[in-house]
Amino acid sequence: MKAWYLLYCKPRGEARAQQNLALQEIETYIPTYPEEKKHNGKVTVRRVSLFPSYLFIHFDPQVTSVSRVHNTRGVIRIVGCKELMTPIDEGVIDAIKAREHKWISELLPETSTKEERVSPVQSGDKVKFVEGPFAELEGIFQEKNGEKRCYVLFDIMGKQQRVSVERTAVKLAG
Repeated sequence: MKAWYLLYCKPRGEARAQQNLALQEIETYIPTYPEEKKHNGKVTVRRVSLFPSYLFIHFDPQVTSVSRVHNTRGVIRIVGCKELMTPIDEGVIDAIKAREHKWISELLPETSTKEERVSPVQSGDKVKFVEGPFAELEGIFQEKNGEKRCYVLFDIMGKQQRVSVERTAVKLAG
C-alpha cells in the first residue's frame, strides 16, 4: 500500500533526487517556505527547503524496490529503514502542506511599521513559534544568530532539528 516516507538526500541534493525519482514515477514532496533577502536595497523572495537535505516520497515498497530508491542519484537513505519501514501519517503531510500554503499566501511586503516581538529569551528556554512555517510548534531556544535571527531546536519526525529563524518568529512559551 502506498504511503509517505522521509528520504535523506546528499547535501543540497533534494532537487536532484526529486528529479531522478520523478523519472521513476515516484511522487515526491519538498516542503518550502519563502525567504526574503535584501541585496543592494532590493528585496527578493525565494523558496527555500523547510528541511534541507530531506524530502518526502509517496510509494508502495511492495511495488517499487526500496533498493531502487536507495540507489537513485542524490539519495542517501530512507529514514528509519532498517528492518521495518515506518510510514509517515498522511495527516502530517497534509498539515505541512497546509502550513506551507498559508505561509505563502500570507506573505506580504515587509513594512517599516512592523512591530518587533523580540522577547528576552535565554538559552534553554521553551519557546513557541508565532509565525512562519513552524507556527504553533514549540521548541528550545538555543542561541542568538546575529542581530535579528536565532537558533531553535525542536523535535520533528522523531529527530531533533536545529533551525535558524527570525527572532520575531518566536516567543516564550507560557
